[in-house]
Amino acid sequence: MKVRTVEHVADLRRRPGSQRPVRLTVPAEALGPLGTSAAVVPPEGEVDLDAVGEATGVDVVVTGTLRFPWEGDCRRCLQPVSGTVEAEVREVFEPTPVEAETWPLDGDTVDLGPMLREVVLLTLPLVPLCSEDCSGPDPERFPTTVEGEGGADEGDDEAPPDPRWAALDELRFD
Repeated sequence: MKVRTVEHVADLRRRPGSQRPVRLTVPAEALGPLGTSAAVVPPEGEVDLDAVGEATGVDVVVTGTLRFPWEGDCRRCLQPVSGTVEAEVREVFEPTPVEAETWPLDGDTVDLGPMLREVVLLTLPLVPLCSEDCSGPDPERFPTTVEGEGGADEGDDEAPPDPRWAALDELRFD
């Protein structure tokens, strides 16, 4: 899906110090797959940018707020969890961008798409929680079990030694 994320900034660049509102709503699927191992932006979600573009000499600075929905699984109980991220944005667009610091200003246009994608990926929750007091899985419903044979006897507090470490038992330091 191709969505227009290019803003024309010729009017701003003619008058340094001038400002103009930048409002943009982009379907999440237009920015490509947006997710980490723990959280994703649903494809039907929308990324909203409410910002101001300001000319600062040859550069254009975009300052504002980015909002988008996310969903994932709670890191403790693994139940589905979702929410909305609201991130502050302050990005500089310049004719000769510095990699990983500023964005390209191509003539009198800026493409906000790559910047939106990067900010979304950097602000997604890395370890989602359904609530701060989540105690994890219910031990009655999901008891802890040990797989395999030769486990410890009922009364033992220690697990049997790993046979791969048996050679270390014979080591003696005199």
